[in-house]
Formats: sequence, structure tokens, C-alpha cells
Amino acid sequence: MVLEVALIDVTDPDAFEDAFLGAREILAGTPGCRSVRMTRGVESAERFVLLVEWDSVEAHETGFRQSERFTRWREAIGPWFAGPPRVEHFTDVG
Repeated sequence: MVLEVALIDVTDPDAFEDAFLGAREILAGTPGCRSVRMTRGVESAERFVLLVEWDSVEAHETGFRQSERFTRWREAIGPWFAGPPRVEHFTDVG
């Protein structure tokens, strides 16, 4: 299992949050996706952190990002990006 962490700065936090809630199932329904969680900054309301548990990096990079689901996902939430999200993968320690 890997954890995708995406730091996302947006131009309209409320519109972005609504778009995410409407499009969440596009991501959550992807084969290899175990869980999806979006958090919103307290000090910086225009900053969000997306946390997605995947079976593997390949499930994310190939199974999702190279699929039609990714196109629909980005069309739904992308209009509110202030810049490209910063995305990294992590694994548990110990």
C-alpha cells in the first residue's frame, strides 16, 4: 500500500470543495484505490491536502492517471487550481 499526498492550492476554496465532493466517486471508484480523504487548511483556507491510499504506485500512475477517470477528475476539480498540485507517494515505516 502507498499513500498519495497531494498539496493543492486553489483560487476559490468553496467552489473547489463542492467540486471535490461531486467528483469524489470518480477517484474512489478506481480499481486499486483503497480510500480518499481531502483536508482543508485552517490557517490557509485556500490550501488543501488530498490523501489517497492505493494498492501500489502503479495503481495510481497507470491505473488512474492514464485512464479516462483521471480526465474527468481533472475536468471537475482542475478549474480551481492556483498552480500544479505537488504530488508524492509515501509508505509506512515499521
